[in-house]
Amino acid sequence: MSGVGSVPGLANGNPIVFMDISIGGHNAGRIKMELFANAVPKTAENFRQFCTGEFRKMGKPVGYKGCSFHRVIKGFMLQGGDFVKGDGTGCLSVYGDRFDDENFDLKHTGPGLLSMANSGPGTNGCQFFITCDACDWLDSKHVVFGKVVDGMLTVRKIENVSVGANSKPKLPIVVSGCGEM
Repeated sequence: MSGVGSVPGLANGNPIVFMDISIGGHNAGRIKMELFANAVPKTAENFRQFCTGEFRKMGKPVGYKGCSFHRVIKGFMLQGGDFVKGDGTGCLSVYGDRFDDENFDLKHTGPGLLSMANSGPGTNGCQFFITCDACDWLDSKHVVFGKVVDGMLTVRKIENVSVGANSKPKLPIVVSGCGEM
């Protein structure tokens, strides 16, 4: 995917990570993402370590493998990453429970951007969302830290899953595998 506003490009040597997604127990495809380590290194590294499983808690790898997208709002965003509680209330980072907003230099200019989900200033952890469209009202509230470079079809498949109360998907949307390329 190209043309996502004025965000950094692949020439910067930024890490590329992936998530393999299953919907209702069936393979839905892979989402490949560039992390903007050149612009928000701390935020990018937090996400990268949760993708690779490098981060350990009590000696066990902790991260996105096996966790689900717990909130999907068509035309807006897909939220996931709560491997702590699985319902959008869990929070953990590679720096402790939470970490501060790194900066708000990058904006929510279009679909396919990765941004930190939070519950207010300085509450970043493991939860993230992928935008389905531009959402400038989130600028200066959520840190943009990456973009989808391949797999927007998979993003659209997730976006179109039927949801119930609280925008919870009616089918499980699971990160079946993830890592760094």
